[in-house]
Amino acid sequence: MTQEEARLAADRERTAYWKRWGPYLSERQWGTVREDYSPNGTAWDFFPHDHARSRAYRWGEDGIAGISDNHQRLCFALALWNGEDAILKERMFGLTGNQGNHGEDVKEYYFYLDNTPSHSYMKCLYKYPQAAFPYNDLIEENQRRGRLGLEYELIDTGIFAEDRYFDVFVEYAKASPEDILIQISATNRGPEAKTLHLLPTLWFRNTWSWDSSQDKPWLKISQSNSNFSAIEAYDPSLKSRWLYCNGVHELLFTENETNNERLFGVGNASAYVKDGIDNYVVNGQKAAVNPNRIGTKVSAHYELEIGAGETKVLRLRLSDLQNLTEPFGSEFDTVCQQRQREADEFYQRICPFARSQDERNVQRQAFAGMLWSKQYYLYVIYEWLKGDPASPQPPTSRLLGRNHEWIHLYSDDVLSMPDKWEYPWFAAWDLAFHVIPLSMIDPDFAKLQLSRLTREWYMHPNGQLPAYEWAFGDVNPPVHAWAAWQVYQIEQKIYGHGDKKFLERVFQKLLLNFTWWVNRKDFEGKNIFQGGFLGMDNIGVFDRSAQLPTGGYLQQADGTSWMAMYCLDMLTIALELAKDNPTYEDIASKFFEHFLYIADAMNGLGAGEIALWDEEDGFYYDALHLPNGDQSPMKVRSLVGLIPLCAVSILEPEILERFPGFRQRTEWFIENRPDLTKNIACMHKEGVGERRLLAITYPDKLRRILQKMLDATEFFGSYGIRSVSKVHGDHPYILTVDGQQYRVDYEPGESSTGMFGGNSNWRGPVWFPINYLLLESLQKFDHYFGDDFKIECPTGSGQMMTLKEVANELAQRMIQIFVTDASNRRPFNGGTEKFQTDPNWRDLILFNEYFHGDNGAGIGASHQTGWTGLIAKLIQQCGETVNSEQGTGNREQ
Repeated sequence: MTQEEARLAADRERTAYWKRWGPYLSERQWGTVREDYSPNGTAWDFFPHDHARSRAYRWGEDGIAGISDNHQRLCFALALWNGEDAILKERMFGLTGNQGNHGEDVKEYYFYLDNTPSHSYMKCLYKYPQAAFPYNDLIEENQRRGRLGLEYELIDTGIFAEDRYFDVFVEYAKASPEDILIQISATNRGPEAKTLHLLPTLWFRNTWSWDSSQDKPWLKISQSNSNFSAIEAYDPSLKSRWLYCNGVHELLFTENETNNERLFGVGNASAYVKDGIDNYVVNGQKAAVNPNRIGTKVSAHYELEIGAGETKVLRLRLSDLQNLTEPFGSEFDTVCQQRQREADEFYQRICPFARSQDERNVQRQAFAGMLWSKQYYLYVIYEWLKGDPASPQPPTSRLLGRNHEWIHLYSDDVLSMPDKWEYPWFAAWDLAFHVIPLSMIDPDFAKLQLSRLTREWYMHPNGQLPAYEWAFGDVNPPVHAWAAWQVYQIEQKIYGHGDKKFLERVFQKLLLNFTWWVNRKDFEGKNIFQGGFLGMDNIGVFDRSAQLPTGGYLQQADGTSWMAMYCLDMLTIALELAKDNPTYEDIASKFFEHFLYIADAMNGLGAGEIALWDEEDGFYYDALHLPNGDQSPMKVRSLVGLIPLCAVSILEPEILERFPGFRQRTEWFIENRPDLTKNIACMHKEGVGERRLLAITYPDKLRRILQKMLDATEFFGSYGIRSVSKVHGDHPYILTVDGQQYRVDYEPGESSTGMFGGNSNWRGPVWFPINYLLLESLQKFDHYFGDDFKIECPTGSGQMMTLKEVANELAQRMIQIFVTDASNRRPFNGGTEKFQTDPNWRDLILFNEYFHGDNGAGIGASHQTGWTGLIAKLIQQCGETVNSEQGTGNREQ
């Protein structure tokens, strides 16, 4: 057992709370639904970036490279000033949904370099320009360009010319669960000496302004000498902590309270407010900070002259140890170096396979991004709706507005975020994919995420899972049974044990969710589902979560396929649980029956109905049902028609032998209901090793779909499966309704529509979550068919591959988005030369939301390590495959 695993075990057993402190600070709290108290739900406008430095947050805090305790009572982060900016750099800047030409968009460069699951060692990098930050230029130019133009990025402004910027590295190393060593290293990459103001900042989240019964915490000087100063931080529930600062220039104290005078033109209750330190440093207002050196927010102010190419280092220590006489002695360096070595040891344990150093770098940064993307998430809908005792009442429109039907929701947890700037709120659909790489390194945290989502303070009483903060009532694909089974298997494989209690607990709650789907989303009781949004934003002709302009409703091929997949995942889990409890054998039979009805409905409805399978095209499509009874297939070649591949499961012979009751019931259906089983793979035939197959597509449909999926002129790109066929580049799908044209074109890059804010595009780019599911499905089919089933890959190449080989090919195409090619370039960096060639940039990895369908360039949210972090698992799988084929077993010898 590595030292990191020992720490995780201690935290699990509650003998040491290694996870109490972590990177739980958001990177954007402004512009979120939680902070929005407007009459019409205009979150971006109600709390803009300009207010953030002056206005106390109600529900959370944000900062640069920050940490907090697990209830975000006490926060620490870095602030900077280059002597040119009009404001302190205390938080990441980006464009709001209304300002960006493709939706919200962070306009900073920062990178998560390392992190361990216990957060015993963490490292990140922020690149800070030396010239004035071009806030207005970024806003104005992006708005001028419009949706058809490229985004105007910070590097496009020329601000990094001649390398006139600072690389600021922030590292944390825990000497104990409550003793955190902090090292900040600033390197001047420019050609001449420059001054940099570093302001490590400690503050309390404001809880007292909203409820007068809350005791107010405080910060004050406790020690000061020529070598260091110490600040005591006291909170009634957290008790005392001390921040030791070496060689500090000055300590600046203020209050984390709103500057009402600046924002609203009314008097302040205190002379010292949230932007007091900003006003002191930037504007020279000496009276803006408290001379008595007490408050709820404090910065240690270091003014450093850094020569060209020079690095200067600061050290701080946030600790539960009082009156340390040498907080920065030799022990400091020893602990930092030891934690780095232990991190190396841990990740070598996780991936002991023969991988290139480049791939290991990508995987390590993917894991780092997953862990840095944890965030304390506080959102209590009941309190948010009714308002706070010490604040003005919210508008009455709020009681019937956003999320008012989720009054039970009470989130006070550390959650995995999709992206802590662009999506700093939990999203249930994303979370299902986050837990896959997380379970490799911290299965306890992965399990906790799924358990939280299905608890009664998240799940609606009717069984619906909350979707995401902007609309909890939207519908996401039901992939959480799949995720729970994945987590169970990964923990079993890597750590040698599976957690059946977790599996059973989640399964019981998902039974409620499955029932909600059956009762709410099967419009006519025909096992054809109308999920609506289903996470894939603008993939269709219409906004599928809104009323159709045609009237009527859509029968969704993907919604129905997701439900078939849900059935099979629940069946798989039920059979695993039945090993200890025979009751689950009956439940497994029920899900088998559900699957048959759904699969039959997918492949051929009754007389007068349109099947979702199009025999002429050999593809699945949505079907539009109009109010007058007319029906029409929506012949868009998209992921909608590939999702049916994901409804596949293998039954091993020992399972059927172990559960004869289940086997008898399945055989009864096969013999007595051929109408349900004729068009699908339903255990008719034994595969390799006497395995049985359950699948919607079999085998003719499978071949016909794969011919399109593996066709380079359709879905099969050099970097993965495109979300819409390239065929629609020259032949867009067009539907005219009441003189208005609705269309789907192949758009390999940014979205040209404003649907869902224009912030994501499912009309051409490569998306990791679906690619991962398709890859896994290919592996399952191969497990059944074996080497006898081969298909041309790519279509038209004449090269025949087994489905395992196709899956490996797809994995390699996805991996090559990030690793260097023959020209030493990384495709995700696109045409940005500095990222491609500069030694201080080229090995820094960003994990974008999605990727250009033709050239692999990263697009969308730049830190969506959440589901793009699946790359860590793919690198692992490929290493394992190579080892297996070379006969070296699962581990390096």
